[in-house]
Amino acid sequence: MPSIRTLKTFLAVARCGTFAAAGKQIGLTPAAVGLQIRALEEDLNCQLFDRNARAAILNPAGRALVPELEALVQRYEALASGREDGLSGTVAIGALVSVLMGAFADALWAIKQEHPRLDVRLFAGLSAEFALKVEHGDLDAAVVTRSPRPLARNLVWTELYTEPMVLIVPRHPHFFLPDDSREMLAEAPFIRFEPGTWTGNLVQEVLDQCGVTVNESMQLNSNEAIIELVRQGFGVSIVPQLANVTWEGDRLLRLVPLDGVDVRRRVGLLERTTHARLAFTDVIKGYFRQSGAIRGGGPPEAAPMGTPPLDED
Repeated sequence: MPSIRTLKTFLAVARCGTFAAAGKQIGLTPAAVGLQIRALEEDLNCQLFDRNARAAILNPAGRALVPELEALVQRYEALASGREDGLSGTVAIGALVSVLMGAFADALWAIKQEHPRLDVRLFAGLSAEFALKVEHGDLDAAVVTRSPRPLARNLVWTELYTEPMVLIVPRHPHFFLPDDSREMLAEAPFIRFEPGTWTGNLVQEVLDQCGVTVNESMQLNSNEAIIELVRQGFGVSIVPQLANVTWEGDRLLRLVPLDGVDVRRRVGLLERTTHARLAFTDVIKGYFRQSGAIRGGGPPEAAPMGTPPLDED
């Protein structure tokens, strides 16, 4: 009878398309992957892949097995990690760096205190990368912002909390900084989050509400890098107001109110519609529901099929 490890190897090859890529992902040599696949085919008495020198492509028999074996592996992992004394086992979750500087860090700390047997493996990166990894099962979930692009059919995004978009300026600029907030945006060097991303769209929405055209000096796709450049006096910017950044006490940076402007970044949890770590993701969503981060304590919003999930940061 095939082992769970062999079934996981089969699923890795199905995702990656080659023995070498699958082996790199799961920590086996291509030869070891090939031996496990051949043993599985012998046990099942059928060929599962069409092989050539460069690839291993699922044939109809292999494709038919994928959902059944995914469900079997998920049930096994749930059985192995689900204990009566609380959540336990290893969870792999992706998170934007700016999210780890915000409210999600507090949630993760609280959950770890309540469930000490839980081993959370955190991976920092970009939302577009996380989308594929969650879809393929390489990550159990990811905390990302919502964007205008559709979800894959096996993914769902649930809003956890929001952050206001704010104007930040240096206390010691290397340029002339007017007193009026609109004049700051129009005249000072503006450090813009990369246009076309979800956060970039939010920045433009703020500028549209302000009715100004900025003096753009550079573009980046990292809120953390933008904040640091502003602190060093190289420009002004619009960024999400991260929960765990000490804005008021910062000796190099200050927040400037934008009267009449209310634009917020929405941060949520991306996961597959069914997976082995639903208990963990339910605890995350429950934390934010209890904390009242969403609409005064209402339930988080789940993005239905065909609505946006992700973009960089």
